Amino acid sequence: MKIFNRENRYERIVQKIKQLIPKYEQLDDAALQEQTVLFRERLAQGKTLRQILPDAYAAICVAAERVLNMRPFDVQILGAVVVEYNNIAEMKTGEGKTLTSVMPMYLHGLTGPGNFLITANEYLANRDAEKMGKLYRWMGLTVQSGVAKEGEDPNNRDLARIYAADIVYTTNSGLGFDYLFDNLAKTPSEQYLRGFNFALIDEADAVLLDTAQTPLIVSGVPRVQSNYFESADNVVKLLAENEDYERSDDLKKIWLTP
Repeated sequence: MKIFNRENRYERIVQKIKQLIPKYEQLDDAALQEQTVLFRERLAQGKTLRQILPDAYAAICVAAERVLNMRPFDVQILGAVVVEYNNIAEMKTGEGKTLTSVMPMYLHGLTGPGNFLITANEYLANRDAEKMGKLYRWMGLTVQSGVAKEGEDPNNRDLARIYAADIVYTTNSGLGFDYLFDNLAKTPSEQYLRGFNFALIDEADAVLLDTAQTPLIVSGVPRVQSNYFESADNVVKLLAENEDYERSDDLKKIWLTP
């Protein structure tokens, strides 16, 4: 029964969004683009993302039709609502995951930097950032791809510009390594990530299960040289066996005596 109640809840939100779409269809381009500013003002006044969700989704649906000539179907709107409420939405090939993701990404992009769409590979990240970026920029948001294009050197990426964007399309390994390098930075000026506000994961099974089995490892020279190991070695050599410590019969364990 609880499952059906949740489903009805999401469907009611979808119906509310559909009822609002004609309102935004009546706006000219300038007025529609201005909605981003108005939504941000409502958030600044204390409204929550979920309170403005129906209006934000309706506005971006109308914008998608004008900019991309793509009108979201009911199943895409439903998928966008479901993932916003912390669920996994399974969508079949051809149901339009790319357009579905635009709605929650636009909603969270209203809050500023720190919103990520994490997908399975660099090709998809670059493709979707370029294609959907037209829509986000038309509505006044900034968007970047967090991974290098084919043939480009990842070390030449403008990380400051990438992570200053409202929305970043990236991969789990790309974001993971950038996070690791951020934590290895010597000064704050070498850190670029501005926090993690929201992440939408495409191909969740591949990202969270398959590729997650491969650890992200960064090697480097320690920033602070230490001679503590020499001091520890000298202290250990002062200890006498059976007086200061004892060993197990298999010689694999030791413990200090009282």
